[in-house]
Amino acid sequence: MTRLCASTLARLPQSVRRPAYDRARLAPGIVHLGLGAFARAHLAEYTEDALERRFDAWGILGASLKRPDQRDRLKPQDGLYTLLKRAPEGPGLRVIGAVLDVLVAPEDPVALLKRLIAPETRIVSLTVTEKGYCHDPATGRLDPAHPDIRHDLEKPDAPRSAVGILVAGLRLRRKEGLGPFTALCCDNLPANGHVLRGLACDFAALSDDRLSSWIEANGAFPATMVDRIVPATTEADIAEVATLIGLDDSAPVIGEPFRQWAIEDVFAAGRPAWDQVGAQMVSEVAPFEFMKLRMLNGAHSSLAYLGYLAGHETVAEASGDAVLARFLAGLWAEIAPTVPAPQGVALADYAKALLARFQNPAIRHRTWQIAMDGSQKLPQRLLGTIRDRLKAGAPIDHLALGVAAWMRYVTGIDEKGASIDVRDPLAAELQRRAGAAGRNAEALMRNLTGIEAIFGRDLPGEERFTRPVAAHLAALFDRGARATAASLG
Repeated sequence: MTRLCASTLARLPQSVRRPAYDRARLAPGIVHLGLGAFARAHLAEYTEDALERRFDAWGILGASLKRPDQRDRLKPQDGLYTLLKRAPEGPGLRVIGAVLDVLVAPEDPVALLKRLIAPETRIVSLTVTEKGYCHDPATGRLDPAHPDIRHDLEKPDAPRSAVGILVAGLRLRRKEGLGPFTALCCDNLPANGHVLRGLACDFAALSDDRLSSWIEANGAFPATMVDRIVPATTEADIAEVATLIGLDDSAPVIGEPFRQWAIEDVFAAGRPAWDQVGAQMVSEVAPFEFMKLRMLNGAHSSLAYLGYLAGHETVAEASGDAVLARFLAGLWAEIAPTVPAPQGVALADYAKALLARFQNPAIRHRTWQIAMDGSQKLPQRLLGTIRDRLKAGAPIDHLALGVAAWMRYVTGIDEKGASIDVRDPLAAELQRRAGAAGRNAEALMRNLTGIEAIFGRDLPGEERFTRPVAAHLAALFDRGARATAASLG
């Protein structure tokens, strides 16, 4: 089958939306670190819409920080790929043209740094996941002992971490007398712009206090809140897209119709017209971010662990299980009192919309995929809510079950005795501690809460937390995830 590329766009069926501007005139203005599926289904589509609304030099150059896979898929397609939006009423298809090229940082770090100091580069955006920031998720501060950070301090002209790359670019721009680019974090981190600014300044201060001060005084690090469910693309998805568009596309992305993007409107050198295509440009992102982090992400993670253990492959299957749907309702009832509603938002309606999104049968978002990197996600998604509930003297039964389900999951053995592929930066440590405890729920809870980077110093000694977690964990071992969730009513 003929491959999707610039010369084959005209062969697309009329039902497939394609770039409505002259791509030959498109110049790069954004460098995006970590051009994975989410960025291509979210930032790139918003940028595509903005280019159609008000054309300007806002093409995207992607940068892969580890592997060449994305470059190898996109380059033969001239950067083009299909966004397949899955809705209950049927699929929607669109070819995205905003991505112009993809660099591979490990192959040629100098080429990436040259792009960062090019005057036309006005925004450097990031989706590198929580673990890509080389920080302590409990404190939000840089981990100077992280191997990638140590490497980048020793080899500043060949950085491999996202923070090291950003600071190297800013250092060279300062040296060249250029103003800074805007560093736009699009990952699910609390106060992500503030955190990224702190990490950049912390990193710079390890070698150059004056650079750190310059970044602090001149840098632009807008906070953002991003939202769209984007499952991992499967071989079946690739085959379906080829059938629907009549061309071979090696790099399609799958997404739900819903999308949301709240952005603090603080940019150093302009931005695309995202505000004209649905993005919310706000003075304060925190209320939106906080709501999403606790109500969507907290529920997503809890459902992923329980759903996986209960034998559900996808979020739609798990949330369609009446027992787990009741669990979600109880979980949201515990979370909502800790969330100040953003202006114009009713939290009960938001929870109802979340359940409908989770239950969209057209989206196959795997529970295993969401379960990844739990040690990095738990502090923000569940433990902060738990601390607020404990401070208020409120029960945490459903929240504690979410934590217990994570603990049961990271033992690496499911309810049928099969191995679980636990993907986590702390996987070896988690499995060492879990192995030492065996099926002793109390011992497992103590061993895992002893990881200070996850649970801090307060929660391991808080009986109102440890008691229900241990009890739920024992029930998960004895009766399984579904029966344990059902026992909460």
